[in-house]
Amino acid sequence: MNTIRNALLAGAALFVGAAAANAEELSVVGSWSSLPLYKQYEAPFWTETLPAAGDFEVSMTTFDQMGVAGADVYRMLGDGVFDVGMTVADYTVGDAPELEGLDVPLVATTAEEARKMVEAARPMVEEIMTERFNAKLLAIAPYPPQVVFCKQPVSSLADLKGKKIRGSGRMTTKLLEALGAEGINVDFSEVPGALERGVIDCAVTGAGSGYSAGWWEVSSHLMTLPLGGWDPVVTAINLDKWEALTGEQKELLSTQIESQFEAPAWEAASGALATDVACLTGNGDCPAGEPADMTLVEPTEADAEAARAILQETVLPEWADRAGADWAKRWNESVGETVGVQIPL
Repeated sequence: MNTIRNALLAGAALFVGAAAANAEELSVVGSWSSLPLYKQYEAPFWTETLPAAGDFEVSMTTFDQMGVAGADVYRMLGDGVFDVGMTVADYTVGDAPELEGLDVPLVATTAEEARKMVEAARPMVEEIMTERFNAKLLAIAPYPPQVVFCKQPVSSLADLKGKKIRGSGRMTTKLLEALGAEGINVDFSEVPGALERGVIDCAVTGAGSGYSAGWWEVSSHLMTLPLGGWDPVVTAINLDKWEALTGEQKELLSTQIESQFEAPAWEAASGALATDVACLTGNGDCPAGEPADMTLVEPTEADAEAARAILQETVLPEWADRAGADWAKRWNESVGETVGVQIPL
């Protein structure tokens, strides 16, 4: 297993030396290497902040640099291929359908609301990571709100009917299908090519992620109704590795990742949508670079109400069937209470 891990990390790793001789070595696999969450928060935390705090040496790469599917990260983590892994929770719902309840579309429109939703779901996520993936939950950090990029003109939610759309997760895809669209499974990195070739008409991702990945080069209209939730990225450590750490190392890792990674990432998410939209449309200042000129399509109240009705009447009950009544009941009593939504059981 060590041979496999070393082969996967060789060449792509960022290695932090000059640590104490007795420092614990961690092999870490981050999320998408091209996106702001990794560049601004994951990489600096693991390769600079944590080693500087003492007790840890870190070698780091990302799942896309390794050529590994995001859906395989937690499975490989549980098997001990690497020590710490992070990926979009929605990528792994094939292994753990109950994990879909972490990120429900439309119910959180601000970073503050999204964080309350995540905190309400945290005990469930901790249990899922332990039981499904032999892993200990360390952190949950957000991507920006998931919005809709289209290569053809759209002016309302009704215009998505009949279109081939890449969703950002299973629940989002179910919502799009209930709206009359055709849900298409396309990897994030393949979306620009799929849009350009007409394989899909629209795609859902975070506004900032879409800007960084150049989706604006192959799409023209941006619909800001948050059909895809916040696409939280879950960071976890292999449970055997966690249990082998000393009490002091566990405390250091837990406090550092909460205060120096998770909290700053959530703080930056507040107000990020407005900045990201400015970058995509040219309507305002764009600190990330040259602004694009996409057409902004803001949701109407009627669109928001129609989408939310479909969520409650169709999408959430379908998820309850996949996850099971016990998980749906727990969701109602935690996340549902927080966001004011209940699944009929």
